[in-house]
Amino acid sequence: MTRLKNFPYNHILVLGLAKSGTAAVRVLLQHGKKVRVNDQKAVATDSEVKKLKEMGADMILGSHPICVLDGIEIIVKNPGINYENPIIKEAIERQIPIITEIEIAAQLTDAPIIGITGSNGKTTTTTLTTEMLKKSNQAVKVAGNIGIVATEIAENLVENERLVLELSSFQLMGVDKFKPKIAVLLNIFEAHLDYHKTFENYKQAKFNIFKNQTEDDFLVYNGNDKNIIEEIEKCKATKIPFSVKEQLANGAWMDENSIYFKDEKIMDRIDIALLGEHNYENILAAVAAAKLSGATNEGIRTVLSMFTGVKHRLQFVGNFHERLFYNDSKATNILATQKALSAFEQPVILLAGGLDRGNEFTDLLPYMKHVKALVLFGETANKLKEIGKKANIPVIRLTENVQSAVQIAFEISQEKDIILLSPACASWDQYRTFEERGDMFIQAVHTLV
Repeated sequence: MTRLKNFPYNHILVLGLAKSGTAAVRVLLQHGKKVRVNDQKAVATDSEVKKLKEMGADMILGSHPICVLDGIEIIVKNPGINYENPIIKEAIERQIPIITEIEIAAQLTDAPIIGITGSNGKTTTTTLTTEMLKKSNQAVKVAGNIGIVATEIAENLVENERLVLELSSFQLMGVDKFKPKIAVLLNIFEAHLDYHKTFENYKQAKFNIFKNQTEDDFLVYNGNDKNIIEEIEKCKATKIPFSVKEQLANGAWMDENSIYFKDEKIMDRIDIALLGEHNYENILAAVAAAKLSGATNEGIRTVLSMFTGVKHRLQFVGNFHERLFYNDSKATNILATQKALSAFEQPVILLAGGLDRGNEFTDLLPYMKHVKALVLFGETANKLKEIGKKANIPVIRLTENVQSAVQIAFEISQEKDIILLSPACASWDQYRTFEERGDMFIQAVHTLV
């Protein structure tokens, strides 16, 4: 069995179960730790709860009493629980360390870790990097925010395997000793302010990806993002920039015809299958991370000539009566929808709306020149309606949900139109996850067909 390294704590509170919490509890118990679990939603009859209790976990369910902190040395927090939680606030007062499950994962393996974060493009870049290494005959596993619990993968890595982790700001807030061999920082703009409260807090969470790196590590970063450039002087790792705007002697870059790593041409742009100008930054970041990890140009070219995107990120769903349907449910913020709209020059019927985080949507205005109609749903429908009016969009319809939005969009569409789900909002007002929202869109399109 793998052993936890540099983890001197014996009395641990796991706050919030879900997949990551459950995995953390199981591993900690297997390593002889005393584990208390506190979860507000779980119930004693849940099968996973029963298993963990049988393994020796102390289960406190249904509420968050302050007494769960008694005798606790460290907290492993579910990333979705914010720092306004009364247990977390009290733990901070008591100076109890708070980490997330990725910290446990990193203590379980000596394998090189590629950690990837950013406000947008994480899943695409994580998938590209992983596939480039696989096509280069490298042993690699992927986990993290991409939907696979990092701990479960890390404890089962074999010799010579690498681990690629997609990392959210929620996960990175809990970094203590976590240190990727290669950190990838794609971009930073205002997001998740309902969780982080300030843009500065959000940025610092993202910057935790490189805070423990040394001269033996690498930071792949966006050389055109001023929010990143202002901060990375503090980073001790070898810096590898990527840029869509300029030639780089020590990074990944592109010109009008080709993409390069340092002075080496990788492939022609015309042979890249992935849709959308915004994806070039993701591609360059993946190329840099993959090349630093020993990927071959042939392996990289194979992936880029075939990869058309991940599910829920500008995913082509189908052509029905000459209408092209795209699922971009992973666009949970304004920048993601800006990039989706920039990918099309045809007339677009935009399906948007969702959780109201207090954002205004005026930043969408410059990107709506091809939008011919809006079909809106969720808490932000009326806010988006006002933006549509300012953009002089002639057809604006409000409806209940994604499913009915698909039907309305088809009814008002014409041949050659793009029907695009790109909500610019999180899904949690109506759907548990953006995946569920995207699946509802796909199902509604298939119902039409």
